Formats: sequence, C-alpha cells, structure tokens
Amino acid sequence: MPSILDGRMDATLAALTGPGGPLAVATVAVDGLELPVITGVPQTLPPYFAHYCSEHADKTFLVAGAERLTFAQVHHAAVCVAQALVASYRIRPGDRVGIAMRNSPSWIVLYMGIQMAGGVATLLNGWWQAEELGAAMTDVECSLVFADPPRARRIGAIDGLGVPVVTVDDDLPLDQALAGLDPADVVLPVVAPTDPATILFTSGSTGQSKGAISDHRAVTQGVYNYLAQALVMLSITTQDGSPPDGQPATLLNVPLFHVTAEVPVFLQSFAMGRKLVLMPKWDAEEAMRLIQAEHVSYFVGVPLMSFEILTHPNRAAYDLSSVTDFAAGGAPRPVEHVRRIADEMGGPKPLLGYGLTETNGIGCGNFRDNYLAKPNSTGRPSAPLVDLAILDDHGRPVAQGERGEVAIRSICNFRAYYGRPDATAAAFTPDRYFLTGDIGYLDADGYLFIVDRKKDIIIRGGENISCQEVEAAIYQHPAVAEAAVFGLPDERYGEVPGAVVQVRADARVSTDELCAFLFAHVAAFKVPQRIWIVETALPRLGTEKIDKVSLRATYRAIAAAEQAGVAA
Repeated sequence: MPSILDGRMDATLAALTGPGGPLAVATVAVDGLELPVITGVPQTLPPYFAHYCSEHADKTFLVAGAERLTFAQVHHAAVCVAQALVASYRIRPGDRVGIAMRNSPSWIVLYMGIQMAGGVATLLNGWWQAEELGAAMTDVECSLVFADPPRARRIGAIDGLGVPVVTVDDDLPLDQALAGLDPADVVLPVVAPTDPATILFTSGSTGQSKGAISDHRAVTQGVYNYLAQALVMLSITTQDGSPPDGQPATLLNVPLFHVTAEVPVFLQSFAMGRKLVLMPKWDAEEAMRLIQAEHVSYFVGVPLMSFEILTHPNRAAYDLSSVTDFAAGGAPRPVEHVRRIADEMGGPKPLLGYGLTETNGIGCGNFRDNYLAKPNSTGRPSAPLVDLAILDDHGRPVAQGERGEVAIRSICNFRAYYGRPDATAAAFTPDRYFLTGDIGYLDADGYLFIVDRKKDIIIRGGENISCQEVEAAIYQHPAVAEAAVFGLPDERYGEVPGAVVQVRADARVSTDELCAFLFAHVAAFKVPQRIWIVETALPRLGTEKIDKVSLRATYRAIAAAEQAGVAA
C-alpha cells in the first residue's frame, strides 16, 4: 500500500507538472516513440546558464577555499572562455573538448564555456593514468584538452598523441587561472536541443571505458527531472511548517567527471540558486567544518562518506544542524547505515538515488520516511520522465515481484557510445529501453529492489546466491569498511562464494569471527568459503564502483595457487 508520503508527493508533482504548472509535461517524438518532456524551460545549456545566472546574479555560487564567486561572475568568465575557444582555438560545433582536472572553479567555467562555444564537454576521469587518458582522448577524437598540472604531466608523457593540451593551474584564483583565454568579439553559435553536449565515460568493467554521448535536451531534462523531485520535497516541508531558511548550499565532494556531481549537484544548482562549496579531496572532518562554516543544507556522496561523518569521533564538536538530508548514490547503502543516520544525526533524513551515466543520473529515488520503511530499496521511478521496466532475457516485461533486468526509458537517456555502434545497439531494446545490467524487481508499491548485477550471481550447486546480498550482510559487521563477493571455482558445487574484506583502520576481526557473524545473518550456503582480509582500500573503477572484475581474477588465481600448493 502506498505510504502517506507517496500520496502527498504524487499530488504535489501532479500540480507541478500538470497543465499550467511551472514544469508542465508534454510529449516529443524520438525514434518513433512519444516520450514525456518538461516544457517551458531551456532545452539547451547555454540559455539555461544565462537565465539562472541572471536571476541569481549577486548570490554566491562557488566557494573554493578563500575564493568566493557569484553566479554573475562565473557566467561572465564562461562567456569569455567560449569566445576564446571560438576565436583562438577554432573550436566548432560538435568538437570534443576534454577536461582533465580536479574539482575547481576553473573546471566549472570551462565546462560552461565549452557548451556556449558549441563544443562537447568531454569529462575525462581525473584518476586515470597516462595510458587510460590517452585511450579515452583518442577514442572520442578530442580536438583540445584542458588539464591541471598533474594531469597535464601525465598526458605529456604519452608519445604521439597529437592533441593540443592547455594547462590550467587551478590553484590560482579563477581570473589568473584562465588569464590565457582572452575573450574576442565573436558571435557564439546557437545550439539545438539534439546537438551533442557531453561525453561521460562508463566504468569499463568488461574492457576499455566507453564514451557516452548525451545531447543538450537529455542533460537539461535530467536536471529538471531532479528539480521536480526537489520542488516536491520543498513544498511538503513548507506545508509541514519547516520551510528552508536562507540560500541552499551543498558540498561538491564527489568528482565532477561523474554524473552525480555533474547533473544533480552542479547543474541543478543553477536553477535552485544553490551555493556550491568545493572540496578538492574528501576528508570527513573537513566536510563537517565546511558544513558548519557555510551552513550546508544538503549532503550527497557515496555511502561511505555520510557513514564516516556519522561515526567520526569529533562529530559532536561541529554544528551540522543546517543539513536536512544525507543523500547517497553510486552504491547501495547498508540497512544499518540508513537507520543510524535517522536515529543518531539529530534531524537530517537519509535519501538514496539510483541512476547511471547513460541515464544522466536519473532513475529512482527513495526519500526520508519511505527510505526508512524500505531501506533495501532504491525507491520508485523518478517522475515525471522515467519509464522503468523489469525485463526477461528476451526483452519482455516480467510479472510484478519477479526478477529481471532493470531497463530505463526517458528523454534523458544518452544517445550513443562514441564510435561504438555495436555497443550502442546492445545497450537498448528495440523500443529504446536502456538495459542497465542490474537485476531487480518491483514490489506492489512500485519500489525497485536491486538484487544483483546481471552477471554477478554465484550458482552454487543449483542455488543462486546474490553477491550483493552477501555483501550487505558483511557490511553489517562494525569492523568492515569495504567488501566484495564473487564466485570461486569449486569441484563439488561448481562455484562457491569468496570475499575480500577491508577492515576499518581502528578495528580488528578474524575470518573465523566474520564467518560466525555471517552464519547468524544468512543461510549457510551463502557464507563465503574463503575470505581474504586486507588493510588497503579495494580497487575501484572510474565511477567509484569497486572493481570486482579484477578482484575476482586476482583472488581466483590466488585460490588456485593455494590449492595447487596443497595438492603438491
């Protein structure tokens, strides 16, 4: 049965998106399909930037250390960059212009300027090494790349790359960092909603990362779909007598080359008039200091970030009362974390979002009391634009409650993988549902439960074991920081579970103790037969997901070598 909050959210959204509403919804034809689209709002990024930077002109937009910039200052700098790109660097509509930098005001202004110049903002992963950067730049045929000094040095070590690189020292104030990008008296191009806007790179868990191209309409509609959800919650809290006080503010503590930071955090902030407080590097205590100093109202990050704040020994020394929500994305949040945030943080509510690079971050959301009621769920499909289906191996919808592959259709979906028509075709059904690779089911209230990745299931003697379920059980142990579960070959059962576990720096647990703990939480056949306990963080892909492909290969080889040694 739908919750009271669900009913209130649906009624509020209907008024917001109905005829005459500020985010009224109509339809548009795409590939022969009629898809919902939010009307009466900018459908490309340059007018989106211009409109809201004018509306919020004198408000603080960016805080980076001692530097504070208003919306008007940032927009002026972006126009100058766009003029320089067209006049000096001969950037033409559709050219791919890379950004390989850490989070900074320069990154943000460059992104905006590239869009205004008609270029395609190509968001290179700042954690990549030289070989990975070179492969991505070559794969999407970058015309130009902006890089901060560390990334510029990596790119400079690549032989024969042939892509011009402009070094931007983002440790300098914005006007000095971009001093070489002198404006010129040129007319900037007008971009269309279906022109390419961005390229973001997928995790590449089965090979080299792929560049996912999105057009302007997909990106802007993704922003407004997030905004619709935010306005719904704003309306409800106001009705309940708790209207927000002052300018909204959020930490920018996840990398801008990830879709979470790009769309719902950075881009949505224009429409909200929201202040962005930049963190170049994650540190829980520094995050709390900034929350207190800048009156941060909204926090979002990977689940471990909010948990580190929750459990930090100095938390009581900081005033975190300005925060209304602790949101998470990119990975499931252990159930115990959800409850502890609600019980121990003194007011802020937990939120969870589910989306992918290819969907421009939109998919599902689980909010506040609903999240507490269903902490294992990623929530309902995000209205008004998301059409979510659970499909079998033949692309047919399954019955409610049955498991299948999660598929998302919306105007916000990416267009194609650059230069990869085969991968693009495989990513979509004939009726344009994007196949996420996640296995899940919908309950009677329409809430999505992700149970595994499509190929992340262990079959032990005919019994299917969800790796995610076992990982969730492991995460319940207080000593565990990170965990990954995968299949190990077994002569008797075909496969058995194995796990690699990173223990928290201030904790200790043995494999026997952890197994005993798990036997009390999951069926015996789900308990990993082999557990490796490590002290270092588990390897991650470019989108911060744990790299289970390499872990599985490494530890299968270790297990095989150990078994061979015993046999010898």
